[in-house]
Amino acid sequence: MITSGSFEMGSNDVPYAKPVHRVTISTPFAIGRREVTFDEWDTCAAAGACSHKPADRGWGRGDRPVIDVSWNDAKSFTAWLSLRTGQKYRLPTEAEWEYAAHAGTTTAYYWGRDARGAHANCEDCDGTQPRRTLPAGTFSPNAFGLFDTAGNAAEWVEDCWNETYRDAPRDGSAWVQGQCELRVLRGGSFSSKSSAVRPAARFRYDRDVRFYTNGFRVVREVP
Repeated sequence: MITSGSFEMGSNDVPYAKPVHRVTISTPFAIGRREVTFDEWDTCAAAGACSHKPADRGWGRGDRPVIDVSWNDAKSFTAWLSLRTGQKYRLPTEAEWEYAAHAGTTTAYYWGRDARGAHANCEDCDGTQPRRTLPAGTFSPNAFGLFDTAGNAAEWVEDCWNETYRDAPRDGSAWVQGQCELRVLRGGSFSSKSSAVRPAARFRYDRDVRFYTNGFRVVREVP
């Protein structure tokens, strides 16, 4: 579980991440330690609740993060998981995601200032890694116990796209105004440069677009 707290969200060194602003997460929440996997997605598909059956591009399914899913697909998964468990699951807000990814750090990456080394799966994070997804949890977690918040699969979050943080919520809630046919992705992917896997980095796709780098993780609301 991620406890409540405040942090400086955004970065002056990352596109679309200005202005830096203080956000207070007032309500604890639980977030997936790993990205949702193909095994988990295939369970939803077998139940008839997830209609899309994404391909794995020959990289393997099982415990690799599910990819080639849209924001709409991710919402179908959280609705099914909520119904199946009787608990409230959803996508994280941008603020929750960044707070969890930073894990109390203020450096460019949760492990320090330099992207190089065996810390994440991205294009120039570690030259020995193939340009494809790796099993969830391949690298060491951050201080909150979360794996792959940098690289591997880019992760859909709840918020509508806005090109700056001007007038963004400061209470950790989702930003539900702006270009809402576009939704935000966080964390970058295996094909991203290291600058795009920083906790503050953000980009967007149309909510119905499926792309081979994009997956998600879930949040469970804590009563």
